[in-house]
Order: sequence, then structure tokens, then C-alpha cells
Amino acid sequence: MDLFESDQSKEQSARAPLAERMRPRNLDEFVGQKHLLGPGRILTEMADSGQLRSLVLWGPPGSGKTTLAQILASKTGARCVHFSAVTSSVKDLKKIIDEAERLGRAGKNTVLFVDEIHHFNKSQQDNFLPYVERGTLVLIGATTENPSFEVISPLLSRAQVLVLKTLSTEEIGAIVDRALEDNERGLANMHLKISPEGRDFLVEHSQGDCRIALNTLETASALAHRAEVSEIGLTHVQEALQLRPLRYDKTGEEHYNVISAFIKSLRGSDPDAALYWMMRMIEAGEDPLFIARRMVIFAAEDIGNADPGALQVAVAAKDAFHFIGLPEGRIPLAQAATYLATAPKSNASYLAMLAATQDVEQRGALPVPLHLRNAPTGLMKKLGYGKDYQYAHNFPDHVVKQQHLPEELKTRKYYVPSDSGYEKQIKERLELWQRKKHTSES
Repeated sequence: MDLFESDQSKEQSARAPLAERMRPRNLDEFVGQKHLLGPGRILTEMADSGQLRSLVLWGPPGSGKTTLAQILASKTGARCVHFSAVTSSVKDLKKIIDEAERLGRAGKNTVLFVDEIHHFNKSQQDNFLPYVERGTLVLIGATTENPSFEVISPLLSRAQVLVLKTLSTEEIGAIVDRALEDNERGLANMHLKISPEGRDFLVEHSQGDCRIALNTLETASALAHRAEVSEIGLTHVQEALQLRPLRYDKTGEEHYNVISAFIKSLRGSDPDAALYWMMRMIEAGEDPLFIARRMVIFAAEDIGNADPGALQVAVAAKDAFHFIGLPEGRIPLAQAATYLATAPKSNASYLAMLAATQDVEQRGALPVPLHLRNAPTGLMKKLGYGKDYQYAHNFPDHVVKQQHLPEELKTRKYYVPSDSGYEKQIKERLELWQRKKHTSES
């Protein structure tokens, strides 16, 4: 079906939700995405030149992907057709192609708008390829997911990926103000104002999504109107907004973005940021045990022997949460997060592990030195197994100069302690032992 029908009746338009009624009709009305719009910017230049190319618009909900597709098609005089992963079929695509070819011969382009293109499987996306290649139609795909993972490579190579940003609170505020003042499509005929507290709450809790902001404003205005007051207050906005789930996909990119921010805040010794990102995940429904497991890994990888107690704290927090559950289980998790963030840091053990792993992978199973081998049988003893092994406890301070690595790796040094926290003591101890070993030689 044609997208954004122009012959929609006034009665139907009046019944449409506020977010639909206030949809920008041109680039001048569009709010946000200044990195893509304006003099010399790619979308403005594309619209002004009439040379529309296939695009993948990647951005969060309510950032203007659908609206931009509509405006670009309209500005370039193209026919815009919607194709849905849920309701459309290959047969529907064939009809669209036939019509696109007919219009093409008459000099009119067709834009195929594919909303949430990541919902299409590989074979479905393959169906678009030949028509995009031949220029039969211009494809504009919209997605909230990273197209690198969700859109097939051949399609990505034929379309330009443009990243849309979450709308700022200032931009959401401008959209709200316009809706209240617009006589034709907005709420101006209700003669309502919004209190500063209500407006601040609305723009702050809309998560940068203009659709959420306008739908909430419409409901809040109805509540105020029924209460026969002239101002939309904070309570009206709170009642209309309710508690919406945070934008967070436990299997998508946002999942990896937020856990990455959490780990990097711990590594950066920022307890405030670590707590914020942790609570973002928990409040959005993330499995707290997933967070606890990540903290256990972090304690060993990024703190290590600079504070050996960090691993104990992380494991204890995991066990405590498993024992307590929500909501109180958040408390030991918060304690662990602040402990890890403020602990001295060292990745020396982690780097040593990687270096040793590399030698194992590259050199294979090197033979164990004879003096380190176990000799449970007489034959093994005759072959020299265990011969000349020096029992460390028989030496002063339990220190003995003895080769423990395979011959080929005898000079390798994997673990290099840092000067951070307890690891500084380990470093000093190893240096002392090394001096004693040299002394025992002379």
C-alpha cells in the first residue's frame, strides 16, 4: 500500500493520534538530526538535488526514521510504498515492482520503505537486491538494531547507513511546545498550558522518543481537560506516562552497550557511573546474576592480585544475591560494584594468562623437564623421572633455584606484577627471591 496517503480525509486526520497528526511535513518542521540535515548536510542535499539513494536509517524509536523517509520521498517526487515483515509477502513485492517499473517508464521513482528491516530474514532481504541493483526502486530501511549484525552484507554495500541520534531534552521540549501551540493539528484549541514541572518531567522521561512525548502529552491533556483545569500539571503527566520500561534489549546492541559502560566504569574507578549503569540494567529487567558474573570476571581480570579480596567480594555478592533475590539482593551487588570500582587495579595476571596461552597454542605440548616428572614406577625412576628435583621446603625461606618451565621457554616471564595495591608486595617478594636465587648460585 502507498505510505502516507495524501487524500486522507480531515475527519480521519482529526481522529489520528497526536503523534501522527504532528508528524513533520517537510524538513523545516523536522526537529533533531542536525548532523544529517541543514545546509551542506547529506539528507538536505539529497532532498534538494532530487537524487535519492538507497539508505538504511539506524536509530532509536521516535527519532524520526519514518518521517524522514516520507519527507525525502515527497521532496523528490517519488511514490513511497510500505513493506512490512509481518503483513507483506513476495507476491506483494512483485506487485510493487510491476508498478515501480511502470512508473519508472513515466519518469517517477518508487521508494520502498521497509520499517524494522531487521525483522526480515536473510532470504527476505535477498529479494530486494536485484531491484535495488537495477534502480527499479530506492530502498529506505529503518532499524533500531545495529545493521552490521541484522542486515545482509550485499544489501549494506548497496545502501548508505545513516545513524540517527536520540532526541535531546531540548528537542523533545520544542516538539511538545509546538503541539500545544498548533491550531491545525495540535492541541491549541484545548487552550491548555503545561506547568514547568510537568514539562520538565515529560521531556526527561520520554527517553528521547518524540512519539512517547506526544502520546503522553495527549493523554495528560485529556486528563486535565476532564478535570476542568487550564494547566497540565505534574500529576497529569505522571498519570499519563505511568512507568514505561527502559529502552533495553537483553539480546540486542543496547545490552552490550550498557554492560560495556558498566565494566569500563569499574575499570575507570568511577563508583558513581558503575552504580548508575548497574541500576539501568537491573531496572530494565536484566538478570542480576549476569551482572554478578561479570563482576566476578572483572575482579580477576582487572583487579587481580592488586586486591585479592576483590574476587572474594564479587563471589560473595553473587552468592548473596542468589540467596536473597530481588529487591534486597541489589544491596550486596551495589556493595560489590563500589568495592570493585574503588579497588586498586592490575591486569598483570590476565596478561600473563594470555601470554602463556599464546605459547601453548604456538609451541604445542612441550616436554615436561625430567626432574619435574612424577616417578611412581621403578622404570620411570631408571629413565630419570624426578631425578635431581629439589624440594623447596628443604631450603631457607622455601626458595630454590630450579627450572620449572620447559627447556624451550626457560627464559620466559609471563607474570609481571604492577606497583598497585597488594601486588606491589608480590613484586618486592619476587625480586627478593630472585636475589636469593642468584646468591645461592655463587
